[in-house]
Amino acid sequence: MVVIFDAELWIWDARRSDTWTFVSLPAEASEEIRDRAGGSRRGFGSLRVRVTVGGSTWKTSIFPDSAHGTYALPIKRAVRAAEALDVGDVATVNVELVDL
Repeated sequence: MVVIFDAELWIWDARRSDTWTFVSLPAEASEEIRDRAGGSRRGFGSLRVRVTVGGSTWKTSIFPDSAHGTYALPIKRAVRAAEALDVGDVATVNVELVDL
């Protein structure tokens, strides 16, 4: 399954000493992913994905975000730097589930 969408980068700062930057997958795609994943999840309910943003491609995991009812995708610092992205910017994201 491949999902392509535009999303705004946001910060999760629950630990105050460290921040993480994410995008949220669309609600409809998140629902379809939950249906397809069934019980095949890893730690914290994560699912393995291959992601492309601009010219950057990497493997990571998406995580259920109960506050929004979607999956959250971390956008690592190296990708943000390479693609000149910052919190509040909108990126086109290509997410491919790899273990389903």
